[in-house]
Amino acid sequence: MSKKVKYYYDPESLAYRIISPQKRKKYGYPALFLLASALFGFLCFVILMSTTYFETPKVKTQAREIENLKLNYAILNKKIAAIDQVVSDLEDRDNNLYRVYFNADTISKEKRRGIIDKKRYQELEGFDNSELVINTSGKVDKIANALVIQSKSLDEILKLAKAKEKLLGSIPAIQPVKNEDLKRMASGFGYRSDPFTKARKMHQGMDFTAVTGTPIYATGDGIVKNADDSKSGYGNHIEINHGFGYLTLYGHLSKYNVRAGKSVKRGDVIGFVGNTGRSQGPHCHYEVHKDGKAVNPLNFYYGNISAAEYVAISKIANQENQSLD
Repeated sequence: MSKKVKYYYDPESLAYRIISPQKRKKYGYPALFLLASALFGFLCFVILMSTTYFETPKVKTQAREIENLKLNYAILNKKIAAIDQVVSDLEDRDNNLYRVYFNADTISKEKRRGIIDKKRYQELEGFDNSELVINTSGKVDKIANALVIQSKSLDEILKLAKAKEKLLGSIPAIQPVKNEDLKRMASGFGYRSDPFTKARKMHQGMDFTAVTGTPIYATGDGIVKNADDSKSGYGNHIEINHGFGYLTLYGHLSKYNVRAGKSVKRGDVIGFVGNTGRSQGPHCHYEVHKDGKAVNPLNFYYGNISAAEYVAISKIANQENQSLD
């Protein structure tokens, strides 16, 4: 398609002439367009660079906030380190003192601090300070886990302490007859001469002589198993189950002050000295059994006699003389 030709009428020559475009218009408009485009691009470049190299008030504010957050995280991490040291000290005492004393297994470091699953921090990834935030969060989670485990451990220790307190109250620890009420400690634990047959046989307890009606005391906390004359040779007798494998027997009573099933405390009056059953005179025959086996009662008088009294009783008890039953 040929280029369209434009004409104009020349009145002087009375003829139509072809219109020729001026060079300035032909090349000026494109040049002006290119110049305008270049200026616009330059302005865009300047604006872009100014936002990069020259901070706006908003950018400055955000930068200050980020620095403040970093400072706060640094302070927080110092506090976390101090708390962690306190928790570590408590864990050390728990493992090496409390749990050792109560014969409980120690708790490993791995169980106390736990294994942190990194997946829980996925939403914190991808930011400029992600590592700082994730590390801090991990420290807090480990301490939180340690506190949970320590709390459970202390609950366990408390239960063990209560059981220990009960054990200490249950162990037979005093004489069944007070020293001031005794005539004498007639016979001890071991082989003795039988007062009736004169044969040498095992005497499974200790004999405390006293006048009929002298109070007899429970030597430890427990429950009265029986109060009757069902055992041959013991006459009127009382058995107390103290728990933890301990049982005590009090024989030849004149009368009872308790009945089967009654709970008693150490020092309670449970009966009175007598001369019932196979006995040669008023006395209290006293036995201590541990796990079904008779043991020497002399080893359990630490609760109400002095060292000097213990030595004196020990000398008499260890003499192989004649028993009273």
